Amino acid sequence: MSDPFGEFERAGWSAGRAEPYHQAIGAITREAILRLLDAAGVGAGTRLLDVATGPGYAAAAAAARGAAATGVDFSAEMVALARRLHPGAEFAQADAQALPFADGAFDAVVANFLMPHVSDLPAVVRELARVARPGGRVALTTWDAETVGFLRWFLEAAAEAGAVPPPDLPPGPPFFQFSRDDEFAALLADAGLAGAEVGTVAFVHRIDDLDRFWADLLAGSVRSHALVLSQTAEVQAAIRRAYEARLAPFARAGGFDVPCAVKLGVGTVSTR
Repeated sequence: MSDPFGEFERAGWSAGRAEPYHQAIGAITREAILRLLDAAGVGAGTRLLDVATGPGYAAAAAAARGAAATGVDFSAEMVALARRLHPGAEFAQADAQALPFADGAFDAVVANFLMPHVSDLPAVVRELARVARPGGRVALTTWDAETVGFLRWFLEAAAEAGAVPPPDLPPGPPFFQFSRDDEFAALLADAGLAGAEVGTVAFVHRIDDLDRFWADLLAGSVRSHALVLSQTAEVQAAIRRAYEARLAPFARAGGFDVPCAVKLGVGTVSTR
């Protein structure tokens, strides 16, 4: 089946995005890692699969707990970065939509911020559940749609500046797809996961150098990069001004203390 958005994502994450992602967005997304591993019951001896591992944060943290951790990502650049950053964990290139593992191969499966990046998320969650053993846990994170923060401000700033998506940017899933508690729980239940629970992880992220953060935010993303860089210089500058205006109330000691919130959902593979 044709998946133009998926093809766009694969091409985008093979275009030098890994390192700037690690420098900007990764510093935010890894804030939820320990809670994600706790929710999945990851400890010493756990066979863990970290799907869409990116720079390898969850797999590396699991390995530090004594888990047998494997991280996979469809981006060869991300896999290379993960291997360089975390030589103590195993990493391989693989697609979340068709994982190259047997049914029930893992005790736990986690995916940190995979959710905004796939078109058919229900099918992907079913695939995550497939490779977890009966009684094993599957846990995912995504952005919280209800909390005002760095991502929502970016989207609002782009809209305020009149940014229009370029014609070669295929329609993709909402950045906040399935992030409402009821929708998230239903997503897990529909994948055959029992006892679905959804919670919020809130924290403050420090931005010391907004110029550097903005540059890495654009360079380390796919959809946001395509949206902003396709605009005129005037519109790009307007987006940046509108974004900084939203951060202004959170200016502290030469930088910004930015509120962030993440939704974390977990369910258990049925033993029947």
